[in-house]
Amino acid sequence: MAAELTATPEQLEAAVASLRAGELVAFPTETVYGLGADARNPAAVRRIFEVKGRPAHHPVIVHLARLGQLRDWARDVPPAALLLAQRFWPGPLTLVLPRAPGVSDAVTGGQDTVALRVPSHPMAQQLLVAFQSGIAAPSANRYGRVSPTRAEHVREELGSAVKVILDGGDCPIGLESTIVSFQVGRARLLRPGAVTAEQIRQVVGELEVGADEASPRVPGSTAAHYAPATPLTIVPAAQLDAQVAASARSAPVAVLAWRPPLEALAAVTWINAGKIAARYGHDLYNHLRTLDKAGCRRILVQEVPEGEDWVAIRDRLRRAAAGAGLEDAETEVEAT
Repeated sequence: MAAELTATPEQLEAAVASLRAGELVAFPTETVYGLGADARNPAAVRRIFEVKGRPAHHPVIVHLARLGQLRDWARDVPPAALLLAQRFWPGPLTLVLPRAPGVSDAVTGGQDTVALRVPSHPMAQQLLVAFQSGIAAPSANRYGRVSPTRAEHVREELGSAVKVILDGGDCPIGLESTIVSFQVGRARLLRPGAVTAEQIRQVVGELEVGADEASPRVPGSTAAHYAPATPLTIVPAAQLDAQVAASARSAPVAVLAWRPPLEALAAVTWINAGKIAARYGHDLYNHLRTLDKAGCRRILVQEVPEGEDWVAIRDRLRRAAAGAGLEDAETEVEAT
């Protein structure tokens, strides 16, 4: 994977000045690129929603420089939540906790909870330390579409709407953070990510999985996200070659698989993403963007293997299939 880059003093100064002026800054995290605004400035946070075309009732994640800032944003931190923060921060874990007084509705989507995390990417850390406050940041892409894992993805989608784009190279993980909420002190996994359910259980013991009626709205909790414009279908492994051949007879088809094709077909654009889950996840969004530009009628994705290492990938692909090809997707993965 690409080396993680750090910002120059000039880049950092420009980014901090933009945030303090109420403007937007795109920056890398270890998960995906975020579209950041001063989390204490409701007007700046609303600008995120305008640029993304995102519904105002969706919460965003507030990124912090260190665990010590947690109680500035959360009024109640259960012991289990603190243990998770101590174990996985900085890193790809988001905690959803009761919000502290003064946390804006623009950040929480009008809920009484706030989503918080401490990213580990060195450039994100530079920015957060220099800014000295929380940065609200969902993924830096148009509403409903594939999350960006490179600075060029942000430029392609958002262009001049973003004052500063900090280029930290490829995001090391490439999938959004794990989200865990705490209701009456009990941990509940609301979005899978690089921190797995088993790793969380090792820290907190009992863990409930999936939302219930009492769960807060969180990024990535709706059916259709992460979606390319080209319709996407998940295909069982044993049926892949037959479906590719059938589809290619009538129109060009794009394929994302974890093996090479059995035969080369002129009307097929095929990406072999391999069977190593970490690598597959790191490359997933870049591969979807590549196939989306291939001029094909459909993207066929080989169903990925079973196992906990693939849970987050299966989640993203399922939601991509639900949203792909829709002109006005109702949902999007938010955050990093």
